[in-house]
Amino acid sequence: MPTPIVAAEAVDVDLSVEEGSLLRKVAWRIVPFLFLCYVVSFLDRINIGFAQLQMKHDLGFSDAMYGLGAAAFYVGYVAFEVPSNMLLARFGARRTFARIMLLWGLASTGMMFVSNAPSFYALRFLLGVFEAGFFPGIVLYVTYWFPANRRAAVMSIFFAGVAVAGVLGGLFSGWIMKDMAGLLGLYGWQWMFVLEGIPALVLAAVALGCLVDTPREARWLTDTEKLTLTRLCRSDAREHATHGRRGLAAALFDPKVYLFAFVYFSLTCASLTLNFWMPLIIRDFGVHDVMSISLYSVVPNAIGAVGLMLVARHSDQTEERRRHFSFCTIGGALAFGALTLHVGNLAVMLGFLSMACVLIFAALPIFWAVPSTQLSGDAAAAGIALISSIGITSGIVSPWVIGMIRTSTGSIDGAVYLLSALLVVSGIAMLFGVKRSVAA
Repeated sequence: MPTPIVAAEAVDVDLSVEEGSLLRKVAWRIVPFLFLCYVVSFLDRINIGFAQLQMKHDLGFSDAMYGLGAAAFYVGYVAFEVPSNMLLARFGARRTFARIMLLWGLASTGMMFVSNAPSFYALRFLLGVFEAGFFPGIVLYVTYWFPANRRAAVMSIFFAGVAVAGVLGGLFSGWIMKDMAGLLGLYGWQWMFVLEGIPALVLAAVALGCLVDTPREARWLTDTEKLTLTRLCRSDAREHATHGRRGLAAALFDPKVYLFAFVYFSLTCASLTLNFWMPLIIRDFGVHDVMSISLYSVVPNAIGAVGLMLVARHSDQTEERRRHFSFCTIGGALAFGALTLHVGNLAVMLGFLSMACVLIFAALPIFWAVPSTQLSGDAAAAGIALISSIGITSGIVSPWVIGMIRTSTGSIDGAVYLLSALLVVSGIAMLFGVKRSVAA
């Protein structure tokens, strides 16, 4: 798993040798496990995209019904994101992450019992409820271990986990659905939900023995290392402690918060479309075998994972965000829109899809490097939370809208045009609506 190396290399810039060595030690200790957990969580979130290749036919679901089920996940996710994160602050990361993974693992494996639309919607909603606090919890947990100016490098690797989950889904989902169909009288998609939900249950148990809540409880740190880590993060803790109602009020009346929320909403509409609808997009290329669709989906996801890291690293090296983001979103819109050309060549269409994945996925970590440089004082912490909460509502809107468009037109092209337009507007908004700063 190469991605923790990125975090380990990035943490020692402008630090003493001892401090850099300490943060690399911390990165290697906690980042790989959390990265693995995040990949599994996203796999359980998006494997419905592969399941639909059989599930809609077996259960008589329309594209609109599937889209509504995909959206139901985010209804639960948005509603319970903040409460779940508050529980982490109260009960600690170890028990909270274990609880989250146990419950989402049960909900994911429980998808095998879906037999009609209401049970489909209910289980997707519950999966969103149970998983709601995981990624925000990781964001909070990272603040306990890394100073503010080192967190972006650490967090960027979790965005790569989105593409890695797509690769793993492509490698295993199609094989499970094809080769295990009929075993013990179960459909292939039922076996997929069971086998891909079990890792979360295992990781829940591992988390109880592997994670610690704070550096003070880490037996693998010396007393000197604990004091050093506390000193590095202390000033940030004091700063965040001052953010209460005043911070929320400041964020609510800051126009930049809503600009960023719109940009993030537009970006996640496109990225979630790639996550949920990629198997169907590839089938529209003329590939109909479930196993072949799964294997072909590995290509754009793998290229997207590598490209994401390269583009994000170049943005870090040049300390420039706005033009990088605009290049990614506008270029991604063009590559995404090219899918509607329906060129009768599989390699060309996979090339368009791969380029869209690289640029759209790469825009995510670049985007999150900007708000903290533009929001100041009390608005910063609350503003970032508000941006995330508003932006992620795209998960409610986009799957349902795309499902309705495909059901009414028989094609996803209309949705692609709409999403491409949103990407272009978001790129223009970032380029001209955000002031240039040292890191933007």
